[in-house]
Amino acid sequence: MNCPSLVWRNSWLLTVFLSATSFGQDDTSEKTRLAVAGLTHTHVHWIFESERNSEAFEIVGIVESNQDLAQQYSRMHGFPMEMVYPTHELLVQNCDPHGVTAFGSIFEHLEVVEFYAPRGIHVLVEKPLAVSMEHAERMKDLAVKHGIHLLTNYETTWYPTNHKAKELLQQGTVGDVRKVVVHDGHRGPTNLGINQEFLDWLLDPVANGGGAVTDFGCYGANLATWLMDGERPLSVTALIQQFQPENNPKVDDEATILLAYEKAQVVIQASWNWPIGRKDMHIYGPTGVIYSDNRTELRIRTPVGYDGFREKSMKLDSRPAPFHDPFEYFSAVIRGEIAVEPNSLSSLENNMLVTEILDAAILSAREGRRIDLPAH
Repeated sequence: MNCPSLVWRNSWLLTVFLSATSFGQDDTSEKTRLAVAGLTHTHVHWIFESERNSEAFEIVGIVESNQDLAQQYSRMHGFPMEMVYPTHELLVQNCDPHGVTAFGSIFEHLEVVEFYAPRGIHVLVEKPLAVSMEHAERMKDLAVKHGIHLLTNYETTWYPTNHKAKELLQQGTVGDVRKVVVHDGHRGPTNLGINQEFLDWLLDPVANGGGAVTDFGCYGANLATWLMDGERPLSVTALIQQFQPENNPKVDDEATILLAYEKAQVVIQASWNWPIGRKDMHIYGPTGVIYSDNRTELRIRTPVGYDGFREKSMKLDSRPAPFHDPFEYFSAVIRGEIAVEPNSLSSLENNMLVTEILDAAILSAREGRRIDLPAH
């Protein structure tokens, strides 16, 4: 095997959380070997930064046909260009990855699963899972057929505040969920000066599946599905608009999605028009409100009179390993140390429903009507 690895590898003593299962290694102290498929999604910086501090995994190869882009990342993160291959075939011939992380366009997620699933190589894609239910169904079929894990990564999955919010709900702190409002947005990728390789597909309705409705609407759909324990919405209604045609000529940049459940409502606000970036969530129950303000800050308000309230604030630490980082989590799943819970934030079940919700939202906005989801 001729596959150079990153220079900052460290020795690793494996702590077993559950009874470990073999995934093709006799030496269970060996690091999980991860490949990177694509460098055009700038969230890819995350895995390189995570690898520096990880004793759980190592990056063994990168697939990227754009050599100039690969050179930029090589200088930035210190990996040798010998690690970069122009095709998936060459990477697999020269390396032996246990898992692959997809950081190309959302449209390319299907291609990644089509190549790696038949080879028994697990896949982690950056959010959302797929551009459409057609792609998602194909990806699911391949994952099930070949027995691989197919996970989806969201930044908000690793927010301790979101997990604390669900814990408080389960404890009955504010009663049953009545309404959830999720805000995810910023002032737009062009206004943020995002690199051209990312913009080329992020602003393409085919490669990205949409604009803000896809890029940020997926967060709310993911969190709602998780908070509702996998319950399917009865219907989806959406308003999708374009306020910056000069910056986003082919895609939307403002989306509001309404999910109706039997006993709750969810409002998903997704925007490329907000002057201040935010990722937060408000959860309303009959006896109070939980505000997941950001990654670490959470508030609970309980009512006093008509409009008064008592407020308790929390500042939370990161969750324990491997639940603090997507690539450490992915590695632990591959190694059989932890199981992916049904409808959890990274799970295939959750993200199939996310894709269905986004498809319904786009259809709702296009046809100007509520879309009823069939019961499963």
